[in-house]
Amino acid sequence: MEVLVGDSKTWLRCTTLVQVHRYGAAGCRDDVRQRYSELLIVLEVSLLTLTWRAICSCAVGFGETLMGRVSATRAIRGGSHDEGLGGSRGDRIVPAGGSGDRVRDVGFDSVLPGDWYRRRRGVLGASAVSSFPLRRSKLQTSRLRHGCLRRGRGKRGVLPLFLLAVLLLAHSAVEPALVAAQEQKKQVIATGGIYRRPLGHDPETLDPARITDIYSRSVSQQIFDGLVQFDQTLTVAPALAEFWRASRDGLTWTFTLRKGVRFHNGREMTAEDVVYSLARLLDPKTRSGAADLFSNVRGGREFREGRAKSVAGLVAQDRYTVQVTLEEAAAPFVAVLAVGHAKIVPKDVVEQLGDAFGSQPVGTGPFKFERWERGKEIVLAANADYFGGSPHLSRVVYRIFAGERWEAVYEEFQRGNLEDAPVPSRDYRRVVSSGGHIYVKRPMIGVRFYGINTRLKPLDDRRVRQALVYAINREAIVEEVFLGRYVPARGVLPPGTQGFNPGLTGYPYDPRRARELLAEAGYPEGRGLPPIAIWSGAKREDLVREQEQIKRALAAVGVQAEVHYLTDWPAFARMLDEGKLPVFAYAWYADVPDPDNFLFKLFYSKSARNFFRYSNPVVDDVLVAARNAPDIQRRVELYRRVEQLVLDDAPLIPMMHHTYERLFQPYVRSVEVNGLGDPYIPLRKVWLEPRR
Repeated sequence: MEVLVGDSKTWLRCTTLVQVHRYGAAGCRDDVRQRYSELLIVLEVSLLTLTWRAICSCAVGFGETLMGRVSATRAIRGGSHDEGLGGSRGDRIVPAGGSGDRVRDVGFDSVLPGDWYRRRRGVLGASAVSSFPLRRSKLQTSRLRHGCLRRGRGKRGVLPLFLLAVLLLAHSAVEPALVAAQEQKKQVIATGGIYRRPLGHDPETLDPARITDIYSRSVSQQIFDGLVQFDQTLTVAPALAEFWRASRDGLTWTFTLRKGVRFHNGREMTAEDVVYSLARLLDPKTRSGAADLFSNVRGGREFREGRAKSVAGLVAQDRYTVQVTLEEAAAPFVAVLAVGHAKIVPKDVVEQLGDAFGSQPVGTGPFKFERWERGKEIVLAANADYFGGSPHLSRVVYRIFAGERWEAVYEEFQRGNLEDAPVPSRDYRRVVSSGGHIYVKRPMIGVRFYGINTRLKPLDDRRVRQALVYAINREAIVEEVFLGRYVPARGVLPPGTQGFNPGLTGYPYDPRRARELLAEAGYPEGRGLPPIAIWSGAKREDLVREQEQIKRALAAVGVQAEVHYLTDWPAFARMLDEGKLPVFAYAWYADVPDPDNFLFKLFYSKSARNFFRYSNPVVDDVLVAARNAPDIQRRVELYRRVEQLVLDDAPLIPMMHHTYERLFQPYVRSVEVNGLGDPYIPLRKVWLEPRR
């Protein structure tokens, strides 16, 4: 059975030169430039050995030899196999039951961009994530001309061509994923067919600027495109922008658009639509959750405050050229343009429909919106005129299971009424090993927690909040309820993100300390403390069991808790926005693989996603300083300080870092999953093998 997750450190390293050639003028992508530079440094040291192995191993299993060589190179450069989300960092393929079924467990450092640079610098080890700072890059913008790499001099100018020839000669035996891809080329890719996906809640809107949850993003991601996109390795790749370039100071970014790209209504997409779409994120009337991500655009603050009619830093230079000017050079800026909110919408249609655009979306994406039956299904049809090629599927149907148990979704999957499904908690091990499906597992960049509204009494007392955190045994919950599938969270940042602190202790399970804090707050043994209301937007069996354990743990220290379920997601989201939920179950999955997307997004006092109503002026100042830090090491120091300050104030109860787990029917082909999870699966590449 086909392995769905087919990325690999080995193959990524071997194809860096090919990527530079492939993207041409888009070579100004920071990650590809740096990989190109790093690859030259590593391979120059051992060129003769690598060449000899490349030639000899064509007859005796070149793949294993080269992977061994790369492993040795990683050891020389200080890489680690053991950090991250449990177990080995390498790819792992194990039987998932049944004849030929396989699963690949992919470690974080095989998929996250920019870590070669950081590992070689010895700053973060193998777990780093975000792009390296532009101002301290070893490959400065001055080495670029119109978005292309300049040719090197001497042996570095000739060496890439020679290495490219060697790698192209040997690549057919390098990596199993490539072999699978070559075998797939021999197959006839079937076209047509309907792909049916479960959706855990009915989305509130499909307007990308206003999405607030993974359910909306899962659908809108297929309807719209941004200037750039994340690929399977979380590398920033071209989308509507064919290529881009940056000024020497990193403040001015110029994007050249693809010509002839059309919205689903037939009108051509232009630079005016791009400027409108990005400015709309900053418009206070839009109330976009991504506004703070683009607050660094020049003139954005004046526009948001109503002191300007347009955003000075967003300019359409001509029909196909957009210029973005920043207030400060920012390392992750291009990656920010790949988030789910930053999609390009047709200006005329949005202005005509207003709020109704969220239920009648028009984009440029591979699938067109067809219909939405609230509470039942959302149907998308293939866009035959998509600039990236027509999708293989004819339709995608999102079936809505609002707040239902995963077991009910799995039963529909077993009946053949869904092409994929989440793994149910009940009989987890039996389901995974039962066969008849493809099981995919990989780490995700996210954290699940219980948020605490810091403005509601008695939760406005930090000692009460700290007592709640100490009272809960998250390790026991992960083992007993979730069978050890996830990683207990000691803080906010997940393993694999820049700034993740493996030495962070957080709040260990300590009911005695919880009682002491309650007594200090004036509630000895919980006397006089009103019941604490815990709200959940889902009522899955595993969550119910988790919340029962939490109730018992809190009762043991004198805190009475009441659990309320509201599975109408838009209603739950409104109550969050209005600050009506004392304690709430929530999960945050990164929009961008950068710590800023966790710490600034959730805890900056003016952030739209600060549902904790948390405010700490010191945290605000350090977050701003971290955004403008000149190098990686300084960013790490600042983000770790923020995380510790936040944990001291206890506006949340960290629970666990999830792993992406999914079941696919055995006839599903070409699914690509990255570390951002389900919403970012490019369904245009998926096809269904004819069933016999």
